[in-house]
Amino acid sequence: MSTQDNREKDPNQVETTGHVWDGNLQEYNNPLPRWWLWGFYATIVFAVVYWLIYPAWPIGDSFTKGFNTITFEQGGEERTMHWNTRALLAKDMQTGTYAVRQREMLEQVAAQDYETILQDAESMSFVNAYAQGSFGTWCAACHQVGGAGVVGQYPNLRNDHWKWGGTVEQIEETLHQGRLGYMPGYRDTLDGDQLNQVAAYVLSLNDYNVDQEEADAGERIFTGTDGGCFQCHAMDGQGLASQGAPNLTNDLWGLVDVRGAESDSERQRLVANFIRNGAQREMPAFGDRLSDAEIKMLTAYVHSLGGGQ
Repeated sequence: MSTQDNREKDPNQVETTGHVWDGNLQEYNNPLPRWWLWGFYATIVFAVVYWLIYPAWPIGDSFTKGFNTITFEQGGEERTMHWNTRALLAKDMQTGTYAVRQREMLEQVAAQDYETILQDAESMSFVNAYAQGSFGTWCAACHQVGGAGVVGQYPNLRNDHWKWGGTVEQIEETLHQGRLGYMPGYRDTLDGDQLNQVAAYVLSLNDYNVDQEEADAGERIFTGTDGGCFQCHAMDGQGLASQGAPNLTNDLWGLVDVRGAESDSERQRLVANFIRNGAQREMPAFGDRLSDAEIKMLTAYVHSLGGGQ
């Protein structure tokens, strides 16, 4: 039950609203602190100013864009648009402190020759930091983040086994123009016994346990007109970088998981099957996607992964 309290007020007592419940339950009349009120009014003013400067309110399928603008470069042309985080990031990547420093270092390192870059600790530190990002964007999908590749699909860049050559000039050429690797299948040229013989010979070049008679027969096919393997892999089996033909004597297998085979017979079967089917691999060209400076950074980075040549 609520009643109106008309009793005389004590000047030292906190003021109430004058309402009393249950005889003694009263509601104090404490006004909000002045600092709180001014703070509340300030937030209202701030919100109005913010709405005017920045994008704020949705309107149909659009929104209020505000008066603030950002100017940045896009496609070689200067572009001005309303404030938004994407435009702010684009501007920061072009004119920010770190972006400017990165651009300066990129120009400095790009002006050096490869010998200087590879021997200078500061230059290689920048190359590793910069090109690691580029490698992750353009190369890691196939060669994996660390450059180890995938056996049977993509080459390992860390084992110093370079099908197309491992000098910086050759790596740069590979990045610029791409590569098309091709080995013909011999299913219509050699029968099953001959395929096993060539496989035995190739494995014998790497000191694997094989039947010597099969290996000798395989050598005749490899170096003769029946197989003609020597035309790409050379008579000694060490390959030709100009053809992208791998060295078959260094026990580094990119397209056949020889080391993972459970037995000698399984190993020979895998190699024979590969010879039967052949392979075709293509690496895209990056000359039209990356600048010369970016390709130079990637070249030095990839060269350093496998020790280079």
